[in-house]
Amino acid sequence: MGFTLSLSTNPFVNRFAEPEELAAVLAGDIGIGRLQLTHEFIDPAWPAALVRRTTARMAKSCAAEGLAVTSMMTGPYGRLNHFGHPDPEARAHSVSWFKGLADIAADLGCPAIGTQFAILTLRDYDDPARRSALLAEALGCWRAVAEHAAKRGLTWLFWEPMSVGRELGHTQAATRDLQSDIDAGALPIPLLPMVDIDHGDVSSPDPVDTDPYAWARNFAARSPIIHIKQSTMNKGGHWPFTAERNRDGRIQPGPLLAAVGEGGGRDNELCLELAWREREPSDRAVVREMRESVAFWAAHVAARPARAA
Repeated sequence: MGFTLSLSTNPFVNRFAEPEELAAVLAGDIGIGRLQLTHEFIDPAWPAALVRRTTARMAKSCAAEGLAVTSMMTGPYGRLNHFGHPDPEARAHSVSWFKGLADIAADLGCPAIGTQFAILTLRDYDDPARRSALLAEALGCWRAVAEHAAKRGLTWLFWEPMSVGRELGHTQAATRDLQSDIDAGALPIPLLPMVDIDHGDVSSPDPVDTDPYAWARNFAARSPIIHIKQSTMNKGGHWPFTAERNRDGRIQPGPLLAAVGEGGGRDNELCLELAWREREPSDRAVVREMRESVAFWAAHVAARPARAA
């Protein structure tokens, strides 16, 4: 199939809400055919009837516009402790919530859902015994979600390596170690990393931990989806791939695709995870600059599924 392009709906949260408008903007105004849908558009915590109705609207809208929901993930308002919460009842609630997300994904024909593996509090992360116990609990939570997701027809799950230790996967070594523990757990369906080329611990003494090309290369064979954004040395934001940002940015399609290929990647999905501040003029620039970013990458990777070409 080769490399493909998608985008996270992160920057569209609260700027759009209705499935029909969102789908029309993504396919028509921006020109993308694949998306990573974030949970704010269909929240599993909503009343069941509202979830069913909105999911049906989203499925119909995406079909009409030739859009494929290739994954679902927690969005900007979902970066929570979840499976790393110190309260077992809160962890149980998160398991139930993610089972609901798997149900939504299944009804949209989406094969995968994900979030951070777990986020620990400062106190729990700093206590080795608590950290170890909570990571074991988190893997048990993922197992419960995986069992349900497999029954609903999903084929894999993903976790996102982050940039500080308590959010896990902050270095490449930590990401490999955690993935080894996950693999040893033998979940019903694979739980794989989804690396972000702009993540990594800026305090790490190892330069690979803040090297976007090293993240892409070293995890290409294990990370079916790779989050991308224009990156600067100070990792100052989720920048778009506009002419203005590209002048000072480190990320160029040729070298990045080469790095993924060198790492054994073949069919990776490069997912634009971009952000704009809720300030003018940024707030009104989202669609225009996302369109420019998609066009920039569409010259190098497939931006639309074959059926929508």
